[in-house]
Amino acid sequence: MRPPRPRWLSLALVTAIGAGAGAVAHGGNPGADAAASRRAAQQQQPAPPAQFRAGIDVVHLPVVVAARNGDLVRGLTADDFEVLEDGRPQKVSYFAEGAPGAALPLHLALVLDGSVSMERDLRAAADAAIQFVEALEEAVDVTFVDFDTSVSMGRFERPSYPMLFERIRARKPRGMTALYDALGVYLETSLGRDGQHVLLLYSDGGDSASTMHFGRLQTLLRLADVIVYAVGYLEHQRGTDRVLQQMRLTQIARETGGEAFFPASARDLNEHYARILDELTSRYTLGYVSTNPAADGKFREVEVTLRRSNLRGAKVRTRTGYLAPTAGRRP
Repeated sequence: MRPPRPRWLSLALVTAIGAGAGAVAHGGNPGADAAASRRAAQQQQPAPPAQFRAGIDVVHLPVVVAARNGDLVRGLTADDFEVLEDGRPQKVSYFAEGAPGAALPLHLALVLDGSVSMERDLRAAADAAIQFVEALEEAVDVTFVDFDTSVSMGRFERPSYPMLFERIRARKPRGMTALYDALGVYLETSLGRDGQHVLLLYSDGGDSASTMHFGRLQTLLRLADVIVYAVGYLEHQRGTDRVLQQMRLTQIARETGGEAFFPASARDLNEHYARILDELTSRYTLGYVSTNPAADGKFREVEVTLRRSNLRGAKVRTRTGYLAPTAGRRP
């Protein structure tokens, strides 16, 4: 049984699937609308190979390896990695370098802070989001989440990208900032959906309107199989707020094996985007079946290290861990 849908906000859901799909705003039953959109999308997605749905719980780990000088390390094999779960070795049963392709399709999420606090940065963030979508050809679809005091969400497949870009460009700053609610909406809808999920967040990192507390958000980050990259716009924030918001965005991203970037100029932003794209195309995907059979829903800490002695000093980044399955729920 899937976890119950949170009741902490009302969601205006916009669905755009296929070349000629119209955008329809729903305000009646958010849970039913979200479920309907997922069913419609799943009907258009091919079934993944059996190794991912063989009746067992496979833990997927996105892994990025960087040398001491920061260059990404490519060309590794499954034998080069050691995976520990709560300190116990695990056997890698699935391995891929780069894009796994149809076996694990990549779903991209754009989460755009449209609150008043982003007024001076919103146009730059919107333009950057569009450029990123155009550059990431691997993504099979894009879920766009924009928020201020409230949250709205729409899912777009490639033929509908012009509609997506129009919606991004039309966003005007208003309202307060429900950052945690916005992230929570997407994370919850990603549960049980096959494939890899990459979330690109554009925000100043503040939160002034969410009904969801950070502890609940952290639980969802650990439960969902989503890599978060945060682009933090902090140049127009006050000194004290800037430090706290930078820490929070970094914490959110690294919980998932992602990273946070804080551009001070357009040149910085281009460099950050190049890095994110480079990481996505050179990432490793490791899968294993946990030796711990308990379906207790507890947090399990994960560590990935390298066996090769010539890679000492290299940095390995992945999820901090995951919540163990309960009956009917995969990690």
